[in-house]
Amino acid sequence: MKKFLPILFIMPFLIGIANAQTTIKQSMERSDKISKILVVYYSHTGNTREIAKQIQAAVGGDIFAIEPLKPYPSEYRKTTEQAKKEITAGFKPEIKSGVANIKDYDTVFIGSPCWWSTIAPPVATFLSKHDLSGQTIIPFMTHGGSGLGHSVSDITKLAPKATIKTGRAFYGSSAPSAKEDVEEWLKDMAK
Repeated sequence: MKKFLPILFIMPFLIGIANAQTTIKQSMERSDKISKILVVYYSHTGNTREIAKQIQAAVGGDIFAIEPLKPYPSEYRKTTEQAKKEITAGFKPEIKSGVANIKDYDTVFIGSPCWWSTIAPPVATFLSKHDLSGQTIIPFMTHGGSGLGHSVSDITKLAPKATIKTGRAFYGSSAPSAKEDVEEWLKDMAK
């Protein structure tokens, strides 16, 4: 009997996790068909990638990493200086590839680090090269203190004919342990 006690305590927890993921996936369904989902992100340090993977695990769908043709420096200060210059100038760096079948998706999660209170320039490039008219965009950002900044309004300018849902910002340093926050946000959004 003592061998089975730990199992009895763990089972409700495991069932709760399974039910939460099922609820999130079901909430992403449309009444007539399952919504096709794409999670797109740019990540310089890995924090945004971590959140993107957590979103994909919760809602399913495909995932696409935006990669600049010329990577940003690995040194923090050099990256922030370059990003500031690019953002101020409205520069959109070339990216390695895009999503050829972007119109196949109903819902597109767009993730970026928040640089100078907005999306990273490679994300601006992606949005300017892809027509998301009629699609739903759900922004998510990682940051070190600036939250969403004005990223949602900047995304709206680059995708004016898309429906933009409530975005969410996650502290970059907390990304590896943000699973519960991600799932809670997705559940709240689905209500």
